[in-house]
Amino acid sequence: QVQLVESGGGLVQPGGSLRLSCVASGSIFSINAMGWYRQAPGKERELVAAITSGGSTNYADSVKGRFTISRDNAKNTVYLQMNSLKPEDTAVYYCNAAIFVTRYSGMDYWGKGTLVTVSS
Repeated sequence: QVQLVESGGGLVQPGGSLRLSCVASGSIFSINAMGWYRQAPGKERELVAAITSGGSTNYADSVKGRFTISRDNAKNTVYLQMNSLKPEDTAVYYCNAAIFVTRYSGMDYWGKGTLVTVSS
């Protein structure tokens, strides 16, 4: 059984920084793309950043230049470094990963989310 577990959320002042981590565990054959999504109260879930197994990245326009996604393939872990945080970054952040449990069997997995609150 595969699990994604996020950590690193919390309360931070505007302009501050946080680093989110997400570890994938279980019976994993390989992991393709990994990413971070967020959902603010009353809004739909949106893509924040994603990274391929080869290290190619893409970001939402709203976080470009402030957030950096990275991954450690040996540790099945993806990170999101968030700098210059704004109140509008407040949301529950979810980890997502395309995980294969065998060479031919894969699906998307989601973590339970970690809350990031940006407020003075």
